[in-house]
Amino acid sequence: MAGRMTIADVAREAGVSTATVDRVLNGREKVRESTAKQVFEAAHRIGYHAAGLIGQRIKTDLPLMRFGFVMHKEKQAFYKNFAAEMERAVRAAPNVRGELIIEYSASQAPGDFADLMRGLKGRVDVMGATAVTHHIVTEAVQELQEDGTPCFALLNDFAQGVRQNYIGLNNLKVGRIAASMIATAVHKPGKIAVFVGGYRWHGHELRETGFRSYFREYAPQFTVLDTLVNLETRQLTYEATLDLLARHPDLRGIYCAGGGMEGAIAALREVRQPGDVALVVNEVTPETRAGLQDRYITLVISTPLAVLCRDIVALMSNAVLNGMSDVVGQHFLQPELYLAESI
Repeated sequence: MAGRMTIADVAREAGVSTATVDRVLNGREKVRESTAKQVFEAAHRIGYHAAGLIGQRIKTDLPLMRFGFVMHKEKQAFYKNFAAEMERAVRAAPNVRGELIIEYSASQAPGDFADLMRGLKGRVDVMGATAVTHHIVTEAVQELQEDGTPCFALLNDFAQGVRQNYIGLNNLKVGRIAASMIATAVHKPGKIAVFVGGYRWHGHELRETGFRSYFREYAPQFTVLDTLVNLETRQLTYEATLDLLARHPDLRGIYCAGGGMEGAIAALREVRQPGDVALVVNEVTPETRAGLQDRYITLVISTPLAVLCRDIVALMSNAVLNGMSDVVGQHFLQPELYLAESI
């Protein structure tokens, strides 16, 4: 078993002396910025235990930038992963010393998101959120931006025309991808069900629109049932899926456009064999990974969180350092697609 990496290992990897590594690590004497970065990158590559401390040392002369985020569902695996990736991205932000503040909404009520966003005023230099689309949230964004705090929409495009930028998936295309997979996987006509979390999630509406448009254009032999709202809850999705399966023996596919997919997986496990109903969901979590492995899930469409966090930190830094843009935009990411064989 290899021993713990030492200063000598870092020096060898970086192509510098051990004395130089010591100076960078302990801040004993001034070291050129390029050399310090070289040492940090080498320490990071070989897994040196004090790489993080070296990273802090080389950023002491950089300006402090406070990144604020408002999210929800703090205990869900996806948002835990999201927070961890954001922490890494802020820590690695170039040209600034990043500080991360995350607040979690207790519910999906617009007022809860807006209150948390306003509560970050004066505590952060720039803000991003996974909030619902509602005029109360838009008003909070307007206030923050007028006060000089740039605001960004993550995953769900709220406050359109007001916020600085949206970053996430192209949700219209996500819906079409889901429909395409179900239509391809199912070999006889029948009914298709679709769940959305709620109509305050603009991204879910776009996914539903894309989903239905694909079936109209390319798979008219299927009947897409009326959309069901599951409030992104496991139990509601579970009960609704069991009801669908009982009332529609010819149910061929289900798409969960938002959360709550764990309930659909559980229902299918109870009353169907793997592959009987094509199920498409979003985001890789322990439960969707298991569903893929057991072939109760046909496809998982996932957000590349590391890319999202890296890109949003860059956009935020630019807005703070160079000023807010008068032209709002959308920054689309390429979705990651997972089949059973991908896991």
